[in-house]
Amino acid sequence: MPSHPYIVCDVFTDRPLEGNQLAVFTDGSTIPEALLQPLAREMNLSETVFVLPPAEGGDAKVRIFTPSAELPFAGHPVLGTAVVLGRRLDADNVVLETGRGFVPVGLAAGFGRMAQPLPTVEPFGDPASLLAALGVERSELPVERYDNGVRHIYVALGSAADVAALTPDLGALAALLGPQGVSCFAPDGTRWKTRMFIPGAGVSEDPATGSAAGPLALHLARHGRIRFGEEIEISQGAEIARPSTLYARADGRPDDVTGVEVGGAAVEVAEGRFILS
Repeated sequence: MPSHPYIVCDVFTDRPLEGNQLAVFTDGSTIPEALLQPLAREMNLSETVFVLPPAEGGDAKVRIFTPSAELPFAGHPVLGTAVVLGRRLDADNVVLETGRGFVPVGLAAGFGRMAQPLPTVEPFGDPASLLAALGVERSELPVERYDNGVRHIYVALGSAADVAALTPDLGALAALLGPQGVSCFAPDGTRWKTRMFIPGAGVSEDPATGSAAGPLALHLARHGRIRFGEEIEISQGAEIARPSTLYARADGRPDDVTGVEVGGAAVEVAEGRFILS
């Protein structure tokens, strides 16, 4: 019978059973196209990755699936897959081919730093409805949408306690945003506390959102809360018992963004195989 091995890892943490879970099928080339989405649905994690041979000169091509759809790019799947492949290749650099182009990831002792696709930025069209669905009165910064292959909207709150106290209307968020996420954030000492809600994609709250971390650093730099080139530390996931730590930096200027980088650790926690007749 065909047998398809996979690894489960926890991403944006160095402690098992924390961070954001990811399944990586290390030889996706043996899996029929018609089974990719059903396997991701069977895993029932926020994302599942299928690793394929490189097509354009990278180290591997990756296809990323939620339980319901394929994504061109996502943060924790790319970082986690790079860490898994780096261990097997004994490599300190892995270049992954994604639906948004090449993503190079530097690796050291289970920690990776990825150069993310540069996001587009635009105002969000209905901030009043979004704030009402979140149950907050105002955003401390303009409410804007960033798109690096995944679309997220950013709402700045006054304090980490305000972020922790959020009890959003998830049905209203799903109706308003569809599969887009909303990242609510505030300073927390020297760090930034975030919570990410994506109910329209079946994720009430995400424990660690790598695709949102880089645009957050850019959002903060564009609005003068940090300097361009300054790395921020992000904490996420505590409210759902999956504490995560992410690092992010945006380089360049407001009118000329030259790079967005996101880093974090990943740890393997399980392995198995599907036997499909």
